[in-house]
Amino acid sequence: MLFLFAFGIFMIACVWKVFSKAGEPGWAAIVPIYNTIVLLKITGKPLWWILLFLIPLVNLVMVFLVYTSLAKAFGKGTGFGVGLLLLSFIFFPILAFGDARYVGPQTA
Repeated sequence: MLFLFAFGIFMIACVWKVFSKAGEPGWAAIVPIYNTIVLLKITGKPLWWILLFLIPLVNLVMVFLVYTSLAKAFGKGTGFGVGLLLLSFIFFPILAFGDARYVGPQTA
């Protein structure tokens, strides 16, 4: 149980740092719903996409699209976005504490 608590704190710290790198308030990482709004802003996605996160199965596609956009917003590729989705505990710390710089949302 202690491990899960420590892991949760570590992941919050990673998202906090990612938000800070993107020029957003880091504390937004701990506020439910608002953290998704900030994530959509960082990735340049419309705010109404938050409604799509409420639809089962569609939300899985949305997370994939947002994470790949997040990777591109930090100068990484689609593969890194897949890593954020499947191996978050490895790729979020790389994004947060590595040398990745926020370059802004990428247009298609």
